[in-house]
Amino acid sequence: MHNAADYNFQGWHKASASGGSGENCIEQGFDTNWGVVGVRDTKLKDESPVLPVSAKAWTAFITGVTQ
Repeated sequence: MHNAADYNFQGWHKASASGGSGENCIEQGFDTNWGVVGVRDTKLKDESPVLPVSAKAWTAFITGVTQ
């Protein structure tokens, strides 16, 4: 896994379960070249640190928290 700056995350969108207040939201973006998901704080947008996660690990996480 590289540093977040090594990726070109696109298609940022807010998590659907984040609620309407926008206080505790995350967004995810995707780098199609590397198959990596980026996770960041919605409030900070481009200023937010980005956590890069493999697509496989992100899918497993989402599956686990939605069951």
